[in-house]
Amino acid sequence: MPRPEQGLRLRDYQRASLDALAAAWGRGGADAAAPGHLIVLPTGAGKSLVIATLARETLAENPLARVAIVTHSRELVAQNFSELTRAWPEAPAGIFSAGLGRREAGAQVLVCSIQSVAGRLDAVGPRDLVIVDEAHLIPRASETRYGRFLAGLRARTPGMRVAGFTATPYRLDSGRLDEGPHRLFSGIAYEADTFTLIRQGFLAPLISKATLTQLDVSRVGRRAGDYIPGELEAAVNRDAVTRAAVAELADYGRGRRAWLAFCAGLAHAEAVRDAVRAEGFPCETVSGETPRRERDRIVAAFRAGTIRCLTSVGVLGTGFNVPEVDLVALLRPTRSTGLYVQQVGRALRRAPGKSDALILDYAGLVRMHGPVDAVTARSAGEVQSQLLGGAGGLRAKPCPGCGALIALNASTCEPCWTEPDTDAQGDAPHAAAADDEWPILSADPGADGIGPAGPAPAPDDPRDETPWHPVTTLRLEAAPDGLDLVLGWRDGAVEAAWSVRLRPERTGYEREKAVHWWRGLGGGRDAPMTTDGFLDRADHLIRPAVIRIRPGRLTEQIECRADDGRMLGDTRRRRGCAA
Repeated sequence: MPRPEQGLRLRDYQRASLDALAAAWGRGGADAAAPGHLIVLPTGAGKSLVIATLARETLAENPLARVAIVTHSRELVAQNFSELTRAWPEAPAGIFSAGLGRREAGAQVLVCSIQSVAGRLDAVGPRDLVIVDEAHLIPRASETRYGRFLAGLRARTPGMRVAGFTATPYRLDSGRLDEGPHRLFSGIAYEADTFTLIRQGFLAPLISKATLTQLDVSRVGRRAGDYIPGELEAAVNRDAVTRAAVAELADYGRGRRAWLAFCAGLAHAEAVRDAVRAEGFPCETVSGETPRRERDRIVAAFRAGTIRCLTSVGVLGTGFNVPEVDLVALLRPTRSTGLYVQQVGRALRRAPGKSDALILDYAGLVRMHGPVDAVTARSAGEVQSQLLGGAGGLRAKPCPGCGALIALNASTCEPCWTEPDTDAQGDAPHAAAADDEWPILSADPGADGIGPAGPAPAPDDPRDETPWHPVTTLRLEAAPDGLDLVLGWRDGAVEAAWSVRLRPERTGYEREKAVHWWRGLGGGRDAPMTTDGFLDRADHLIRPAVIRIRPGRLTEQIECRADDGRMLGDTRRRRGCAA
């Protein structure tokens, strides 16, 4: 896809997402029944800028092209239009939204709400590209407002392209957006990794704390996969429980600026609001029943800092953009992985003076769905299938080496080959005080160690007797599925070499490992997004001074240090295998 001469400034992963989308279109992977492709970006990753760039580059490729950017709420219509025109002031853009009182159907780039345009296909006219924001809100069945809208536009322009943007490409009642007979998307073109973006400084670090108060939903029934709303609210809206939970919330939040509390119903949200006020903090409730102007006033006051806390039911989980949020209280138990990720995502945006965000999990969501950065389209689909099938209990345990979620009965972690403590596998789940064992992230984003093997052992650890060997060479070599980082070292008169396979173009753990080695070896904060980029900039890396390899029964840990003792690399692999 051609880029305008004065293109918008994109981060590496944002550019990579559009390049991946163009490649997917070039392969012709979409079929007639599901012509769209998905781009998955975490909340706070700059999705609106990517959408604006996609629209601009589409017109650069074809000046006569017509684009529609569709979403579900007037707030997101206004947000997308503002981002589009701020980044591209001369954009031939207009708005079609009854909620905003604008119906500029003839605009070449039309930012619109599905409610306003679904029945106005003649006004919208033919479109060459439709961009769907917050695509996870599209029901799977083809006979829906979105399905009919896209089918009607496609009938006018058979070659129309569709791009969906979301942080959660799955839903509770029907699984992934790109699966099933009535899907509107044929696949995921690009999925960014939350942990990597936190490590690179693009998203705010998340931390979690154990809460003494836990919500009991063991007797709550389920319908369509999730808890029955009336029964859920009755179970959690108990005065003593609410007061205890809010006392903890107030204690943890005194030094924090903006709190969000997700609740199980309107009465519950109002009870939490009243308890927060009783603790001496200004608080308001926002729900689907809140009048539009009143909601705008409350959110503006929250954004300005005159309201410390918002309690919410049914809103603020998608499209709510207040970067200052630095505390989220999960007081609404849910079996929906998408809802869990959307709620936690409200705290991911960076803001001046915001060093991190605190997640208080009163509802056991981390234990049920896993650390938020470990949730991918594939893992979420697997968890949702288990939850929909009636499976209960914990889905996984954290690997003590890399923090990845692994099966409860696993004897070895596949990503890093760490051997979990088998003696502890049969222990019963701990109560609330043990929730620190279920971190909101699969690894500490503030850790100094490089790679997934965890921090270096204490100086008095007897394993420290393992000898260090001087490193003689460092080089990067192309490999069929990535590249090899090779370290040569000397043990007396013996020359040896050790290598680790890096796959910078992948997502999740593989991308994280490549970034950690790149940054640990002095390559700089922004690791290249491609294998060729790593190879081209190999001369930026610092050769470690020494290396040592600690053998275990099945695994071995490799450590590299600089002359001044700084850890430059740390990983774990199965013995006899490449890392």
